[in-house]
Amino acid sequence: MYWRWEYIFLILFENSINFYAGLRIGTSLNDKVKKKWLIFALVTNLGLLFFFKYFNFALTSLTPLAQVFNPRVQPYIVNIILPIGISFHTFTTLSYTMDVYRKKHQVENSFVKFSLYVTFFPLLLAGPIERATNLLDQFSTKKNFSSEQLIEGCKLIIWGLFKKVVIADRLAIYVNQIYGNPHSYSGSTLLLATMFFAFQIYCDFSGYTDIATGSARILGFRLMQNFNLPYMADSIGNFWKRWHISLSSWFADYLYKPLGGNRVSKSRWMLNIFIVFAVSGLWHGANWTFIIWGALHGFYYLLEYMGSLLLKFVGLEQRVTRSKIMHKLRIVAVFFLVLIAWVFFRSINIQDAFYITSHMFTGLNRMPYLGSSAFDTVLNIMLILLLYSIQILQYKGLFSIYYTPSKTPAFLRYVGYAILLVLIGLLGVNSREFIYFQF
Repeated sequence: MYWRWEYIFLILFENSINFYAGLRIGTSLNDKVKKKWLIFALVTNLGLLFFFKYFNFALTSLTPLAQVFNPRVQPYIVNIILPIGISFHTFTTLSYTMDVYRKKHQVENSFVKFSLYVTFFPLLLAGPIERATNLLDQFSTKKNFSSEQLIEGCKLIIWGLFKKVVIADRLAIYVNQIYGNPHSYSGSTLLLATMFFAFQIYCDFSGYTDIATGSARILGFRLMQNFNLPYMADSIGNFWKRWHISLSSWFADYLYKPLGGNRVSKSRWMLNIFIVFAVSGLWHGANWTFIIWGALHGFYYLLEYMGSLLLKFVGLEQRVTRSKIMHKLRIVAVFFLVLIAWVFFRSINIQDAFYITSHMFTGLNRMPYLGSSAFDTVLNIMLILLLYSIQILQYKGLFSIYYTPSKTPAFLRYVGYAILLVLIGLLGVNSREFIYFQF
Protein backbone atom coordinates (compact mmCIF):
# COMPACT_ATOMS: atom_id res chain seq x y z
CA MET A 1 0.00 0.00 0.00
CA TYR A 2 2.97 2.32 0.65
CA TRP A 3 3.96 1.75 -2.98
CA ARG A 4 0.47 1.80 -4.53
CA TRP A 5 -2.46 1.66 -2.15
CA GLU A 6 -5.10 0.69 -4.74
CA TYR A 7 -3.61 -2.77 -5.19
CA ILE A 8 -4.56 -3.82 -1.67
CA PHE A 9 -8.05 -4.34 -3.11
CA LEU A 10 -6.59 -6.73 -5.70
CA ILE A 11 -5.12 -8.88 -2.93
CA LEU A 12 -8.34 -8.72 -0.91
CA PHE A 13 -10.33 -9.73 -3.99
CA GLU A 14 -8.04 -12.69 -4.72
CA ASN A 15 -8.14 -13.76 -1.07
CA SER A 16 -11.94 -13.56 -0.97
CA ILE A 17 -12.36 -15.56 -4.18
CA ASN A 18 -10.01 -18.37 -3.11
CA PHE A 19 -11.24 -18.46 0.49
CA TYR A 20 -14.86 -18.76 -0.61
CA ALA A 21 -14.02 -21.24 -3.37
CA GLY A 22 -12.12 -23.31 -0.81
CA LEU A 23 -15.13 -23.29 1.52
CA ARG A 24 -17.46 -24.45 -1.23
CA ILE A 25 -15.04 -27.15 -2.40
CA GLY A 26 -14.36 -28.36 1.13
CA THR A 27 -17.99 -28.52 2.25
CA SER A 28 -19.67 -29.75 -0.93
CA LEU A 29 -20.44 -33.44 -1.43
CA ASN A 30 -21.00 -33.01 -5.15
CA ASP A 31 -17.89 -33.54 -7.31
CA LYS A 32 -19.31 -31.40 -10.12
CA VAL A 33 -19.83 -28.49 -7.74
CA LYS A 34 -16.28 -28.87 -6.44
CA LYS A 35 -14.89 -28.87 -9.95
CA LYS A 36 -16.98 -25.84 -10.89
CA TRP A 37 -15.56 -23.81 -8.01
CA LEU A 38 -12.03 -24.97 -8.75
CA ILE A 39 -12.37 -23.85 -12.38
CA PHE A 40 -13.85 -20.55 -11.20
CA ALA A 41 -10.85 -19.93 -8.91
CA LEU A 42 -8.37 -20.93 -11.62
CA VAL A 43 -9.96 -18.72 -14.29
CA THR A 44 -10.26 -15.74 -11.93
CA ASN A 45 -6.70 -15.91 -10.60
CA LEU A 46 -5.01 -16.70 -13.90
CA GLY A 47 -7.19 -14.12 -15.63
CA LEU A 48 -6.01 -11.39 -13.25
CA LEU A 49 -2.41 -12.52 -13.66
CA PHE A 50 -2.78 -12.50 -17.45
CA PHE A 51 -4.33 -9.03 -17.49
CA PHE A 52 -1.73 -7.35 -15.32
CA LYS A 53 1.34 -9.22 -16.52
CA TYR A 54 0.75 -10.56 -20.04
CA PHE A 55 -2.00 -8.51 -21.68
CA ASN A 56 0.35 -5.99 -23.31
CA PHE A 57 2.77 -8.78 -24.25
CA ALA A 58 -0.05 -10.67 -26.00
CA LEU A 59 -1.17 -7.54 -27.85
CA THR A 60 2.32 -6.65 -29.10
CA SER A 61 3.04 -10.28 -30.06
CA LEU A 62 -0.17 -10.55 -32.09
CA THR A 63 0.28 -7.19 -33.83
CA PRO A 64 2.58 -8.54 -36.62
CA LEU A 65 0.01 -11.26 -37.37
CA ALA A 66 -2.79 -8.70 -37.53
CA GLN A 67 -0.70 -6.50 -39.85
CA VAL A 68 -0.58 -9.34 -42.39
CA PHE A 69 -4.32 -8.85 -42.90
CA ASN A 70 -4.37 -5.11 -42.27
CA PRO A 71 -1.06 -3.19 -42.57
CA ARG A 72 -2.60 -0.17 -40.85
CA VAL A 73 -2.91 -1.96 -37.52
CA GLN A 74 -0.73 -0.26 -34.91
CA PRO A 75 0.54 -1.75 -31.61
CA TYR A 76 -1.78 -0.94 -28.73
CA ILE A 77 -0.47 -0.73 -25.20
CA VAL A 78 -2.61 -0.51 -22.06
CA ASN A 79 -1.04 1.56 -19.31
CA ILE A 80 -0.87 -1.06 -16.54
CA ILE A 81 1.47 -0.98 -13.57
CA LEU A 82 2.43 -4.51 -12.55
CA PRO A 83 1.51 -5.20 -8.90
CA ILE A 84 4.59 -6.20 -6.90
CA GLY A 85 4.74 -9.92 -6.19
CA ILE A 86 1.54 -10.78 -8.09
CA SER A 87 2.98 -14.05 -9.46
CA PHE A 88 3.95 -15.18 -5.98
CA HIS A 89 0.70 -14.52 -4.13
CA THR A 90 -1.37 -15.77 -7.09
CA PHE A 91 0.44 -19.12 -7.04
CA THR A 92 0.16 -19.26 -3.26
CA THR A 93 -3.62 -18.87 -3.34
CA LEU A 94 -3.99 -21.33 -6.21
CA SER A 95 -1.96 -24.00 -4.42
CA TYR A 96 -4.35 -23.77 -1.44
CA THR A 97 -7.47 -24.10 -3.58
CA MET A 98 -6.07 -27.04 -5.54
CA ASP A 99 -4.84 -28.77 -2.37
CA VAL A 100 -8.32 -28.47 -0.84
CA TYR A 101 -9.79 -29.91 -4.05
CA ARG A 102 -7.33 -32.81 -3.97
CA LYS A 103 -8.03 -33.33 -0.24
CA LYS A 104 -4.39 -32.71 0.61
CA HIS A 105 -5.35 -29.95 3.03
CA GLN A 106 -8.44 -29.30 5.09
CA VAL A 107 -10.52 -26.24 4.35
CA GLU A 108 -9.61 -23.12 6.36
CA ASN A 109 -12.62 -21.52 8.07
CA SER A 110 -10.88 -18.33 9.21
CA PHE A 111 -10.56 -15.62 6.56
CA VAL A 112 -8.02 -13.83 8.78
CA LYS A 113 -5.71 -16.86 8.95
CA PHE A 114 -6.09 -17.52 5.25
CA SER A 115 -5.26 -13.90 4.39
CA LEU A 116 -2.30 -13.99 6.76
CA TYR A 117 -1.04 -17.09 4.97
CA VAL A 118 -1.27 -15.40 1.55
CA THR A 119 0.11 -12.01 2.62
CA PHE A 120 2.63 -13.09 5.27
CA PHE A 121 5.03 -10.15 4.99
CA PRO A 122 8.37 -11.98 4.55
CA LEU A 123 6.95 -13.91 1.57
CA LEU A 124 4.61 -11.50 -0.16
CA LEU A 125 7.06 -9.75 -2.48
CA ALA A 126 9.31 -12.57 -3.69
CA GLY A 127 8.40 -15.86 -2.05
CA PRO A 128 9.22 -18.61 -1.42
CA ILE A 129 5.85 -19.91 -2.63
CA GLU A 130 4.67 -21.65 0.52
CA ARG A 131 2.09 -24.41 0.57
CA ALA A 132 -0.83 -24.39 2.95
CA THR A 133 0.29 -27.81 4.20
CA ASN A 134 3.43 -26.21 5.63
CA LEU A 135 2.62 -22.61 6.57
CA LEU A 136 -1.13 -22.22 7.09
CA ASP A 137 -1.28 -24.69 9.95
CA GLN A 138 1.53 -22.85 11.75
CA PHE A 139 -0.79 -19.87 12.31
CA SER A 140 -2.92 -22.03 14.60
CA THR A 141 -0.03 -22.63 17.01
CA LYS A 142 0.83 -20.14 19.72
CA LYS A 143 4.30 -18.61 19.24
CA ASN A 144 6.59 -17.94 22.18
CA PHE A 145 9.88 -16.10 22.18
CA SER A 146 12.85 -18.41 21.75
CA SER A 147 16.50 -17.35 21.92
CA GLU A 148 17.38 -20.35 19.74
CA GLN A 149 14.98 -19.19 17.02
CA LEU A 150 16.32 -15.64 17.36
CA ILE A 151 19.89 -16.84 16.79
CA GLU A 152 18.88 -19.07 13.86
CA GLY A 153 16.94 -16.23 12.25
CA CYS A 154 19.68 -13.64 12.73
CA LYS A 155 22.31 -15.93 11.21
CA LEU A 156 20.14 -16.37 8.11
CA ILE A 157 19.50 -12.62 7.87
CA ILE A 158 23.22 -11.80 8.16
CA TRP A 159 24.13 -14.34 5.48
CA GLY A 160 21.32 -13.08 3.24
CA LEU A 161 22.32 -9.43 3.70
CA PHE A 162 25.93 -10.25 2.85
CA LYS A 163 24.91 -11.97 -0.37
CA LYS A 164 22.54 -9.16 -1.31
CA VAL A 165 24.24 -5.85 -0.42
CA VAL A 166 27.90 -6.89 -0.62
CA ILE A 167 27.90 -9.27 -3.61
CA ALA A 168 24.71 -8.90 -5.69
CA ASP A 169 24.45 -5.11 -5.60
CA ARG A 170 28.15 -4.67 -6.34
CA LEU A 171 27.98 -7.05 -9.29
CA ALA A 172 24.87 -5.24 -10.58
CA ILE A 173 26.88 -2.05 -11.26
CA TYR A 174 29.15 -3.83 -13.76
CA VAL A 175 26.42 -6.06 -15.23
CA ASN A 176 24.05 -3.15 -15.86
CA GLN A 177 26.75 -1.19 -17.67
CA ILE A 178 27.76 -4.06 -20.00
CA TYR A 179 24.27 -5.44 -20.68
CA GLY A 180 22.97 -1.91 -21.24
CA ASN A 181 25.10 -1.67 -24.40
CA PRO A 182 26.58 -5.11 -25.18
CA HIS A 183 27.62 -4.25 -28.76
CA SER A 184 30.35 -1.96 -27.44
CA TYR A 185 32.30 -4.65 -25.61
CA SER A 186 34.57 -7.58 -26.43
CA GLY A 187 33.77 -11.25 -25.93
CA SER A 188 35.86 -11.52 -22.75
CA THR A 189 33.94 -8.59 -21.25
CA LEU A 190 30.59 -10.12 -22.20
CA LEU A 191 31.63 -13.43 -20.65
CA LEU A 192 32.77 -11.74 -17.44
CA ALA A 193 29.52 -9.74 -17.22
CA THR A 194 27.46 -12.90 -17.75
CA MET A 195 29.39 -14.75 -15.04
CA PHE A 196 28.86 -11.76 -12.76
CA PHE A 197 25.13 -11.87 -13.50
CA ALA A 198 24.96 -15.59 -12.68
CA PHE A 199 26.19 -14.81 -9.17
CA GLN A 200 24.28 -11.53 -8.97
CA ILE A 201 20.88 -13.16 -9.51
CA TYR A 202 21.75 -16.05 -7.22
CA CYS A 203 22.94 -13.79 -4.39
CA ASP A 204 20.06 -11.34 -4.95
CA PHE A 205 17.29 -13.93 -4.85
CA SER A 206 18.76 -16.40 -2.36
CA GLY A 207 19.81 -13.43 -0.22
CA TYR A 208 16.22 -12.20 -0.11
CA THR A 209 15.03 -15.71 0.67
CA ASP A 210 17.47 -15.99 3.57
CA ILE A 211 16.32 -12.63 4.95
CA ALA A 212 12.66 -13.64 4.61
CA THR A 213 13.25 -17.07 6.11
CA GLY A 214 15.28 -15.60 8.97
CA SER A 215 12.62 -12.97 9.72
CA ALA A 216 9.95 -15.66 9.86
CA ARG A 217 12.15 -17.87 12.03
CA ILE A 218 12.57 -15.12 14.64
CA LEU A 219 8.76 -14.97 14.85
CA GLY A 220 8.59 -18.76 15.28
CA PHE A 221 7.73 -19.83 11.73
CA ARG A 222 9.70 -22.37 9.72
CA LEU A 223 9.61 -21.76 5.96
CA MET A 224 10.66 -24.16 3.26
CA GLN A 225 14.17 -24.14 1.84
CA ASN A 226 14.24 -22.36 -1.51
CA PHE A 227 17.89 -22.75 -2.54
CA ASN A 228 20.39 -25.55 -1.99
CA LEU A 229 23.76 -24.70 -3.60
CA PRO A 230 22.43 -24.69 -7.20
CA TYR A 231 25.84 -24.08 -8.80
CA MET A 232 27.03 -27.36 -7.28
CA ALA A 233 24.51 -29.27 -9.41
CA ASP A 234 25.91 -32.01 -11.66
CA SER A 235 22.87 -32.15 -13.96
CA ILE A 236 20.13 -29.82 -15.18
CA GLY A 237 17.55 -31.89 -13.33
CA ASN A 238 19.62 -31.57 -10.17
CA PHE A 239 19.97 -27.80 -10.75
CA TRP A 240 16.20 -27.40 -10.69
CA LYS A 241 16.01 -29.39 -7.47
CA ARG A 242 18.36 -26.80 -5.96
CA TRP A 243 17.24 -23.51 -7.60
CA HIS A 244 13.99 -21.76 -6.61
CA ILE A 245 12.77 -25.03 -5.11
CA SER A 246 9.35 -23.65 -4.21
CA LEU A 247 8.62 -22.70 -7.84
CA SER A 248 10.01 -25.84 -9.49
CA SER A 249 8.10 -28.06 -7.05
CA TRP A 250 4.95 -25.95 -7.66
CA PHE A 251 5.14 -26.55 -11.41
CA ALA A 252 5.88 -30.24 -10.81
CA ASP A 253 2.79 -30.70 -8.63
CA TYR A 254 0.28 -28.41 -10.33
CA LEU A 255 1.29 -28.48 -14.00
CA TYR A 256 3.60 -31.40 -14.80
CA LYS A 257 1.58 -34.07 -12.98
CA PRO A 258 -1.83 -32.88 -14.30
CA LEU A 259 -0.36 -33.03 -17.83
CA GLY A 260 0.37 -36.69 -17.22
CA GLY A 261 3.88 -36.50 -15.83
CA ASN A 262 5.90 -39.55 -16.83
CA ARG A 263 2.83 -41.81 -16.92
CA VAL A 264 2.33 -41.15 -20.63
CA SER A 265 4.11 -42.10 -23.86
CA LYS A 266 7.74 -41.05 -24.23
CA SER A 267 6.95 -38.41 -26.85
CA ARG A 268 4.15 -36.95 -24.72
CA TRP A 269 6.46 -36.96 -21.68
CA MET A 270 9.05 -34.96 -23.62
CA LEU A 271 6.35 -32.50 -24.64
CA ASN A 272 5.24 -32.20 -20.99
CA ILE A 273 8.81 -31.42 -19.93
CA PHE A 274 9.17 -28.78 -22.62
CA ILE A 275 5.80 -27.18 -21.75
CA VAL A 276 6.66 -26.95 -18.05
CA PHE A 277 10.01 -25.29 -18.70
CA ALA A 278 8.57 -22.89 -21.28
CA VAL A 279 5.73 -21.89 -18.92
CA SER A 280 8.29 -21.46 -16.15
CA GLY A 281 10.11 -19.00 -18.38
CA LEU A 282 6.88 -17.15 -19.16
CA TRP A 283 6.09 -16.98 -15.42
CA HIS A 284 9.24 -14.92 -14.94
CA GLY A 285 8.24 -12.19 -17.34
CA ALA A 286 6.23 -11.09 -20.36
CA ASN A 287 9.08 -11.23 -22.83
CA TRP A 288 10.27 -13.75 -25.42
CA THR A 289 13.69 -13.72 -23.76
CA PHE A 290 12.20 -15.41 -20.67
CA ILE A 291 10.37 -17.99 -22.78
CA ILE A 292 13.60 -18.84 -24.62
CA TRP A 293 15.39 -19.06 -21.26
CA GLY A 294 12.85 -21.61 -20.02
CA ALA A 295 12.81 -23.50 -23.33
CA LEU A 296 16.61 -23.73 -23.24
CA HIS A 297 16.46 -25.44 -19.87
CA GLY A 298 13.84 -27.81 -21.25
CA PHE A 299 16.14 -28.57 -24.19
CA TYR A 300 19.06 -29.14 -21.80
CA TYR A 301 16.95 -31.50 -19.70
CA LEU A 302 15.88 -33.61 -22.67
CA LEU A 303 19.39 -33.61 -24.14
CA GLU A 304 20.71 -34.80 -20.80
CA TYR A 305 18.11 -37.57 -20.78
CA MET A 306 19.16 -38.69 -24.27
CA GLY A 307 22.78 -38.67 -23.16
CA SER A 308 22.03 -40.90 -20.18
CA LEU A 309 20.25 -43.38 -22.47
CA LEU A 310 23.26 -43.41 -24.78
CA LEU A 311 25.66 -44.03 -21.87
CA LYS A 312 23.46 -46.84 -20.65
CA PHE A 313 23.35 -48.36 -24.15
CA VAL A 314 27.17 -48.41 -24.48
CA GLY A 315 27.60 -49.62 -20.89
CA LEU A 316 29.39 -46.54 -19.54
CA GLU A 317 26.67 -45.13 -17.26
CA GLN A 318 28.04 -46.59 -14.01
CA ARG A 319 31.61 -45.56 -14.79
CA VAL A 320 30.62 -41.99 -15.60
CA THR A 321 28.29 -41.52 -12.62
CA ARG A 322 30.77 -42.96 -10.09
CA SER A 323 33.85 -41.13 -11.33
CA LYS A 324 34.83 -38.18 -9.09
CA ILE A 325 36.57 -36.44 -11.98
CA MET A 326 33.48 -36.79 -14.19
CA HIS A 327 31.34 -35.50 -11.33
CA LYS A 328 33.42 -32.31 -11.17
CA LEU A 329 33.41 -31.96 -14.94
CA ARG A 330 29.61 -32.32 -14.97
CA ILE A 331 29.32 -29.51 -12.39
CA VAL A 332 31.43 -27.24 -14.62
CA ALA A 333 29.46 -28.23 -17.74
CA VAL A 334 26.10 -27.59 -16.07
CA PHE A 335 27.29 -24.20 -14.84
CA PHE A 336 28.25 -23.11 -18.36
CA LEU A 337 24.97 -24.36 -19.81
CA VAL A 338 23.09 -22.39 -17.15
CA LEU A 339 25.37 -19.43 -17.88
CA ILE A 340 24.36 -19.38 -21.56
CA ALA A 341 20.70 -19.49 -20.59
CA TRP A 342 21.18 -16.57 -18.16
CA VAL A 343 22.10 -14.39 -21.15
CA PHE A 344 18.49 -14.58 -22.37
CA PHE A 345 17.15 -13.99 -18.86
CA ARG A 346 19.18 -10.78 -18.45
CA SER A 347 19.17 -9.35 -21.98
CA ILE A 348 16.84 -6.49 -22.80
CA ASN A 349 15.74 -8.11 -26.06
CA ILE A 350 16.33 -11.19 -28.22
CA GLN A 351 18.72 -9.35 -30.54
CA ASP A 352 21.05 -8.47 -27.67
CA ALA A 353 20.84 -12.02 -26.32
CA PHE A 354 21.87 -13.59 -29.63
CA TYR A 355 24.67 -11.07 -30.05
CA ILE A 356 26.06 -11.85 -26.59
CA THR A 357 25.81 -15.64 -26.96
CA SER A 358 27.53 -15.50 -30.36
CA HIS A 359 30.37 -13.26 -29.14
CA MET A 360 30.96 -14.11 -25.46
CA PHE A 361 33.36 -16.97 -26.25
CA THR A 362 35.35 -15.02 -28.87
CA GLY A 363 38.40 -12.86 -28.27
CA LEU A 364 39.05 -14.42 -24.88
CA ASN A 365 42.75 -13.61 -25.21
CA ARG A 366 41.89 -9.93 -24.76
CA MET A 367 41.77 -8.35 -21.32
CA PRO A 368 38.15 -7.75 -20.29
CA TYR A 369 36.95 -4.24 -19.54
CA LEU A 370 37.39 -3.64 -15.82
CA GLY A 371 34.64 -1.08 -15.48
CA SER A 372 34.82 2.45 -14.11
CA SER A 373 36.85 1.10 -11.19
CA ALA A 374 39.33 -1.73 -11.67
CA PHE A 375 39.49 -2.14 -7.89
CA ASP A 376 35.73 -2.78 -7.68
CA THR A 377 35.86 -5.36 -10.49
CA VAL A 378 38.77 -7.24 -8.89
CA LEU A 379 36.95 -7.01 -5.55
CA ASN A 380 33.87 -8.55 -7.18
CA ILE A 381 35.96 -11.50 -8.34
CA MET A 382 37.42 -11.94 -4.85
CA LEU A 383 33.94 -11.85 -3.30
CA ILE A 384 32.70 -14.51 -5.74
CA LEU A 385 35.70 -16.70 -4.83
CA LEU A 386 34.89 -16.18 -1.14
CA LEU A 387 31.26 -17.12 -1.73
CA TYR A 388 32.23 -20.21 -3.70
CA SER A 389 34.73 -21.26 -1.02
CA ILE A 390 32.03 -21.02 1.65
CA GLN A 391 29.60 -22.95 -0.53
CA ILE A 392 32.14 -25.72 -1.09
CA LEU A 393 32.40 -26.03 2.70
CA GLN A 394 28.59 -26.08 2.89
CA TYR A 395 28.51 -28.73 0.16
CA LYS A 396 30.91 -30.87 2.22
CA GLY A 397 28.76 -30.38 5.32
CA LEU A 398 31.30 -28.29 7.27
CA PHE A 399 29.06 -25.19 7.27
CA SER A 400 25.31 -25.38 7.76
CA ILE A 401 22.77 -24.85 4.98
CA TYR A 402 19.43 -23.52 6.16
CA TYR A 403 18.92 -25.34 9.51
CA THR A 404 21.22 -28.31 8.90
CA PRO A 405 23.78 -29.14 11.64
CA SER A 406 27.29 -27.74 11.21
CA LYS A 407 30.55 -29.58 11.87
CA THR A 408 32.44 -26.31 12.38
CA PRO A 409 33.13 -25.29 16.02
CA ALA A 410 30.74 -22.64 17.35
CA PHE A 411 33.58 -20.19 18.06
CA LEU A 412 34.70 -20.20 14.40
CA ARG A 413 31.12 -19.86 13.19
CA TYR A 414 30.51 -16.75 15.28
CA VAL A 415 33.83 -15.24 14.20
CA GLY A 416 32.65 -15.83 10.64
CA TYR A 417 29.35 -14.03 11.25
CA ALA A 418 31.21 -11.13 12.87
CA ILE A 419 33.42 -10.85 9.77
CA LEU A 420 30.30 -10.87 7.57
CA LEU A 421 28.84 -7.98 9.61
CA VAL A 422 32.06 -5.99 9.17
CA LEU A 423 32.04 -6.65 5.42
CA ILE A 424 28.38 -5.59 5.22
CA GLY A 425 29.28 -2.33 6.96
CA LEU A 426 32.40 -1.65 4.88
CA LEU A 427 31.48 -2.97 1.44
CA GLY A 428 27.68 -2.94 1.35
CA VAL A 429 26.02 -1.07 -1.50
CA ASN A 430 22.70 0.70 -0.96
CA SER A 431 20.02 -0.70 -3.26
CA ARG A 432 16.25 -0.52 -3.15
CA GLU A 433 15.53 -3.24 -5.66
CA PHE A 434 15.44 -7.03 -5.60
CA ILE A 435 15.42 -8.65 -9.04
CA TYR A 436 12.53 -10.96 -8.24
CA PHE A 437 10.21 -8.15 -7.11
CA GLN A 438 9.34 -7.70 -10.81
CA PHE A 439 8.01 -11.26 -11.04
